[in-house]
Amino acid sequence: MSQNVEILQKKRTRIGIFKFRESILTIVIIGLGGVLSLLTPYFLTSSNISAVLIGLSAEGLVTIGMVMVMIAGEIDLSVGGIMALSSVVAGALFLSGVNIWLSAVVGFVLGALSGFVNGWLVGTRKINSFIITLAMMGMTRGIAYILTQGSPLAIGGVPKLFESFGGGDILGIPIFALIFLSCAVVGEFCLRKVKPFREFYFVGSNVTSARLTGIDVGKTKMRVFILSAMLASLAGILTLSRFLVATPITGTGVELRAIAAAVIGGTSFSGGEGTILGAVLGVLIVNLINNALILLNVSVYWQSFVNGLLLLVVVLIDNFTQKRSQ
Repeated sequence: MSQNVEILQKKRTRIGIFKFRESILTIVIIGLGGVLSLLTPYFLTSSNISAVLIGLSAEGLVTIGMVMVMIAGEIDLSVGGIMALSSVVAGALFLSGVNIWLSAVVGFVLGALSGFVNGWLVGTRKINSFIITLAMMGMTRGIAYILTQGSPLAIGGVPKLFESFGGGDILGIPIFALIFLSCAVVGEFCLRKVKPFREFYFVGSNVTSARLTGIDVGKTKMRVFILSAMLASLAGILTLSRFLVATPITGTGVELRAIAAAVIGGTSFSGGEGTILGAVLGVLIVNLINNALILLNVSVYWQSFVNGLLLLVVVLIDNFTQKRSQ
């Protein structure tokens, strides 16, 4: 019990740190936006801002799930593969004559089931989440390649309503972005106020203490992996709605960018710490950097290098922060 109280006290003392970090990230975003507007006049155009918002939305949905998984002290590398699986299954079913809405539901459910398998193996069988989700990443993307034979599946004739979720807007704001922001707000509220979500912090901080307080650690970890998979599946379906093309390369590398965004926003690799608000700011920073590289005509190879370097830097920062806190 005393361990549990100690965890709560540590968490409360870090609230100010989180607020400070989020304030710094906001300043960085404003500064980065100012520099980019000076370097290229196209940056502040409505079309580019809309493109940035749509571009970060799928990654943002995945990052919300990644934050929850990392808070619980685990990692999920399967999110990109689940994105591809849900998108390809929905697209393939539609092309075979199934209603697009039913196709989307089936794709979403299969993605969620992948998360259930992850959660069951990690939470109940106590197998390392890195290994399990790495294997799931290979299997889900492999199924996507099998279904498409490596070729993109273009879908046409879908209802305008379905198409609008990925490509439409309300008052100039992309619907895709509104869905992402809505999920972020709901997720942040749940982490702060809803008991089953707050348990992620206890489990990630100290598994033994969590068990002593009556928390079912196995079910909690299963729940967090299912949530992560559901958000990745939603991102895959909305990506299909946006491009009207189902491809097995959907979501490639998104897991690394999601981890980078989460850590930039204050989520710890060791578990027990993190906020969705901080992660949203992290997603925005990562995508602003990528947008800057595109606008400045930087080679795609350098973009990959910068993303890898960014991940390395945030890992080192997290390691340094953890040592300082100890």
